[in-house]
Amino acid sequence: MRTSSRIARLFIENIMKMVLLLFAVSIIAFALVNFSPVDPVQQYVIGVGGVSPEQRLQLEEYWGVNDPPVERYMNWLSALLHGDFGTSLLYRRSVIDIIGERFVNSFALMLCAWLFSGIIGFILGCVMGMKKDGIADRMIKKICYILSSVPTFWLGLIFLLVFAVELKWFPLGFSTPIGMLDEDVTIWQRLHHLFLPALTLSLMSFANIALHTRQKLIDVLESEYVLFARARGESEFSILRRHGLRNIILPAITLQFASFAELFGGSVIAENVFSYPGLGSAVAAAGLNSDVPLLLGITLFSTLFVAVGNMIANTLYGVIDPQIREAED
Repeated sequence: MRTSSRIARLFIENIMKMVLLLFAVSIIAFALVNFSPVDPVQQYVIGVGGVSPEQRLQLEEYWGVNDPPVERYMNWLSALLHGDFGTSLLYRRSVIDIIGERFVNSFALMLCAWLFSGIIGFILGCVMGMKKDGIADRMIKKICYILSSVPTFWLGLIFLLVFAVELKWFPLGFSTPIGMLDEDVTIWQRLHHLFLPALTLSLMSFANIALHTRQKLIDVLESEYVLFARARGESEFSILRRHGLRNIILPAITLQFASFAELFGGSVIAENVFSYPGLGSAVAAAGLNSDVPLLLGITLFSTLFVAVGNMIANTLYGVIDPQIREAED
């Protein structure tokens, strides 16, 4: 089977799985909101400042509050298929516009954290694997265990107190300087505001990659063909380059792409700590203010985001791994 046809088949299979996943998540999310005490009409009335009983009845009829749940779900699903995610009760704007605007900030944050955590975690994992039970291995392992158990919000608050309040190296929050128009903000100012939340998020997720890479590399270095390579006089760097990296890079890639869900969950906390205007802060505001359309829209979008990450990982794994290619052929 040629590589192009293999990629096409994997892509189609993953697209079908993604569609089924989104459909299942939409049912579960709608059911949870339906059985919750959230009243979107009351939230709209509070935002408007009060309406008459007749107007409230008209709103309930317009939104189909008294319709059967299945009928309301089908109406909502039909609107979604036509690209209508509804209007946010909190921001009084289209949900899809808010998601598109906030996703740009969240994507920049998660991309920086994703790259930092993947690169740093992989390098430290290789160092620990090559120096098994050495001083560097023990120290880095302790750091990984500590960071894995530290809450994201606590680490973010510590960074704010040290680097923003005491040292004044970084701003206290937001994605741009206060009082400046977006077109006047430079890329360096955006990166300056992005650094602390991205560092916080990356430090919370690199430990799993480092520990996983360490164990995989140790298994490779203890194999018979590596022992034979050492007997032939190959250096440790040559063993790592020729034998180690080939065997640990694919699991590391899979784990890195599978960390999209962890990154998105951590970004919700990091964005609220640093007042960063992304999807995380928007979903927290939607939950606290009973903004049902925005909450459901971000839920579906986050599911799609995580599913795309897993799809990319599965596709890369199936294309790159020679064992999987031989089994399929």
